[in-house]
Amino acid sequence: MGPSIPMKLSTTGTVETSVRSEFESKGINQTIHRLYLDVECKVSILTPYNTIEDSITNQVVLIENVIVGLIPSTYYNLEGMDQSNLIDIVE
Repeated sequence: MGPSIPMKLSTTGTVETSVRSEFESKGINQTIHRLYLDVECKVSILTPYNTIEDSITNQVVLIENVIVGLIPSTYYNLEGMDQSNLIDIVE
């Protein structure tokens, strides 16, 4: 075996970030608020024989908070109701 030839690798890339906010209803008086950091990395790996390009995306939860509201005295679940059967609730 002859002497090995060292290979020089070089990398270049960019990172783009954005902040995203999300609200999600939990129960009749609670809301979860999440703040995300969306990260996208575009990477190029330069070798003597080839250039490899790839994109990596990920999201990181920065903060999560539960917002608690007042407990209502009355609660109606109107899911699945339409105009024809809503009158049954009022009577």
